[in-house]
Amino acid sequence: MTHEFKKIIEACLKNQEENLKSVLATVVALDGSSYRKPGVRMLIAENGKMTGAVSGGCVEKEVLNQAQNVFKNGCSKVMTYDGRYRLGCEGILYILLEPFSVSEELQTLLEKTFRERQRFFIASAFRKEECQTAGMGSAIKFDDGKQVGFSENTSAEKTEELSVFKQEMKPLFRMLIIGAEHDAVQLCSAASLLGWEVLVNASPKDPRTKANFPGAQQVLHLMPEEIQQLEIDSETSVMLMNHSYATDLKFLLALKDSKAVYIGLLGAAKRREKIFNAFIEYHPEIDADFLDKIYGPAGLDIGAETPQEISVSVLSEILTVTRGKQAFSLREKIGKIHT
Repeated sequence: MTHEFKKIIEACLKNQEENLKSVLATVVALDGSSYRKPGVRMLIAENGKMTGAVSGGCVEKEVLNQAQNVFKNGCSKVMTYDGRYRLGCEGILYILLEPFSVSEELQTLLEKTFRERQRFFIASAFRKEECQTAGMGSAIKFDDGKQVGFSENTSAEKTEELSVFKQEMKPLFRMLIIGAEHDAVQLCSAASLLGWEVLVNASPKDPRTKANFPGAQQVLHLMPEEIQQLEIDSETSVMLMNHSYATDLKFLLALKDSKAVYIGLLGAAKRREKIFNAFIEYHPEIDADFLDKIYGPAGLDIGAETPQEISVSVLSEILTVTRGKQAFSLREKIGKIHT
């Protein structure tokens, strides 16, 4: 959800440049089930433009209508949306609507936090009932102890009257693609649609730039021994797709001390075994946990054939790994879709 919040910040800053007020809608509680869960947000501009969503599209019009009152009086409110009678979702959403602005201090702190790949928390004080009252609202809390409210009157502290919804916002999930052929272009584009930060590492002799990789944040030209210059943390996945056995092996050796949550290898199982055997010859003492992070051939078995389909297969596998899930058809699942 961090990438969605980042887009909301960018949209709010643009609104401020155009002297438009903004209202932030946050799902802070849920009774039953719904399409989206607590923590999803949507920004409403004074001119009616919306950024983000709090549902699959059915609640947004009502949120826009209810936000008008917040624009007029500047006071936060909680609205409810009962999907049991309108949508068949069997749930009641509690949505906090509050005035929202990004101060220079907040902008500076967030830019630093995103750049340094640090987590932060958002705390929202609210009443779990339809109401409009002072004191409700949200604030961002950083690991260094600093706290900045979304408006001047916000402390986001729990009281006898108010509950607090607290959400951890992890660093933006990142994909490092090592390789720059056509299939890497497709994977880059698909991963960016998920809101991931995508870095592409091409050969130092390769002249291609960001213009050749739609959705890429950056195109690098690093040698294997330089790859650890990047912060490859536990919110980073890596795909080795150089179409060269020797090059992929060199990069895998360079990644041995990284904290990547997932390392994918393109190619057949025989190629994987060959790379594994060579890797262990170089590092027979390697921790088994590192080897467990390597997935080759990368991707779920969905019958993928084209580069676009293979991208879907790989991204799906990464999601199952990062979410701790087993892949199977949802029609086979008993009970709720979300846990």
